[in-house]
Amino acid sequence: MIVMKFGGSSVADAERIRHVAEIVKNQLERKPVLVLSAMGDTTDHLLEAADEALTDGVVSVDRIKELHLKTIRDLKLNAEVQKGILPLLDELSQLLAGISLIRELTKRTKDYLVSFGERLSVRIAAAYFNMLGIKAQAFDAWDVGFVSDSNYGFAELTKESWDRIPQKLIPLTETGLLPVVTGFIAREANGNITTLGRGGSDLSATMIAAACKAEEAQVWKDVDGILTADPRLVKDAKPVGTVTYEEATELAYFGAQVLHPRAMQPCIKTGIPVLVKNSYNPQSPGTRIISTLEKKHLPVRAITSRKNVTLVDIVSTRMLGQYGFLEEVFAAFARHKLSVDMVATSEVSISLTLDAVHDLTDLKKDLSQIAKVDIRAGKAIVTIIGDVRRSSEILARAFRTCQLIGVPVQMVSQGASKVNISFIVNDTEAPETVKALHMDFFDSLKLPTGRQAAGAISRSKS
Repeated sequence: MIVMKFGGSSVADAERIRHVAEIVKNQLERKPVLVLSAMGDTTDHLLEAADEALTDGVVSVDRIKELHLKTIRDLKLNAEVQKGILPLLDELSQLLAGISLIRELTKRTKDYLVSFGERLSVRIAAAYFNMLGIKAQAFDAWDVGFVSDSNYGFAELTKESWDRIPQKLIPLTETGLLPVVTGFIAREANGNITTLGRGGSDLSATMIAAACKAEEAQVWKDVDGILTADPRLVKDAKPVGTVTYEEATELAYFGAQVLHPRAMQPCIKTGIPVLVKNSYNPQSPGTRIISTLEKKHLPVRAITSRKNVTLVDIVSTRMLGQYGFLEEVFAAFARHKLSVDMVATSEVSISLTLDAVHDLTDLKKDLSQIAKVDIRAGKAIVTIIGDVRRSSEILARAFRTCQLIGVPVQMVSQGASKVNISFIVNDTEAPETVKALHMDFFDSLKLPTGRQAAGAISRSKS
C-alpha cells in the first residue's frame, strides 16, 4: 500500500482533479489510499460565510455551492453525484442559519463548519474515478478509524486510531478499491467533528501510512519538494533529493513550510518514508524523507530564514554562581505564556528569540527584578541544516561569508539534534545572507579568501 495526499491547490477545480487522476492511475498497482484537502479556497470561503452569518446575520453558501456544482458539470459527472452533495450543502446552510440566529461561533462549531470542504471534495473526486472505471469510494475520516481528543481546532489523534485505521482500510485496498479519505478532520469520542490543526491533512496521510505500515506516504504539493533555499530569495535553489526526519523538521520549524513537523511524527515513529512531490510537475523526483542517510553528502543540506523575530538579552544582576537563575527566567516566560525559539546561555546571561507578535512590556518588568533586560526587534533567524560531523567546517565557512558581506552575527545556537546551526542577523540583512551562504555551499564557484571572495559575493548580490 501507498498513501497519496493532495492539497487544496492540487484539487482546486475540474482540470486539477483530472490531473490528479492521471497521477493516481499510474500507481494503481501499488494499492493507493487517497487523502484529499478541501478544493482550492473552500476553507477560507467557509470561514467567511460563518463570519457573515455571525456579524451580519447573512446566510449564504453561494460561492461554495457554485464551485462544487461547476466542478461536477465540468467533469461531466451524472446527476446522481449532484444529488449526493446537495444534502451536505443543505446541512451547511442549516448550520450557518443556526450561527446567525444565536450569534455565536464556538471552536466546536467552527470545526464542524470547515469539515464540509473535505467532505465535498472526496465525494466529487471518488465519483470521477468511478466514471473513469476505477473502483473508488469516498470516506469521511471517522469512517476509516480516525478518533481524536476534544481539543477543537488542534485535535490530537488517539491511540485507538492506530488499531482502527488498518482494520478499516487494509481490507478495502486488498479488494482493489481506491479509498478517497478526507484529510484534516476526525471525530472525538462523543461523535463531534474535530480538526487536526496546522498540517492536518498531511498528518491524516502520514497517520494512515504509519498505522497501515505502508510502503510510503506521498505528499503532493505545488513545489518540487524541499529546496536548498527559498526560491524567492535564491533563483537557482536546487531540490534536495533526500533528507532525514530531523533535517526536515528543523527546516520546517525555521521557515521552509513544505511539511509541518507535526505531520511527520507518525512516520518518524514507524520509519515509513515520506515522499514530497509536485502535482504540477510530476516528473520531478521530489524529496524523500527517511530515517538516516547512508551516502556521503555535501556538508549543508539547505539554508532557510525566518524574519520578524525579537532578540532578548538577559544578564543576571546577582552574584556569579548563584543557582536558580535559569529556572526563574524560564518560569517568567511560562507565566506570560511565551514560547522561546532559540536559546544561548552562560552562567550569568541568556540570549533568546521570540516571535515579534508579542507585547513584552510585562515580561521585561518581571525579569528586571533579577536581571538587566535588553529587547531588540527587527531580527531574523538564518538556519543552516547540515552534517553534524562537519559542524566546525560549516561554522567556519558561514562566519567567513558573513564577514565578507559585512553582516555581523548577533547570536549563535546549535540545536540539540545537532543538525541545525542558527544565528541572528538584522531583518534587512537576511536575504543577502541566505544568498551568500547558498552561493558558498552549493554553487560551483569556490570562494577564495580576501578581496576576490568579497568581489564574487558582491557580484552575485547584484
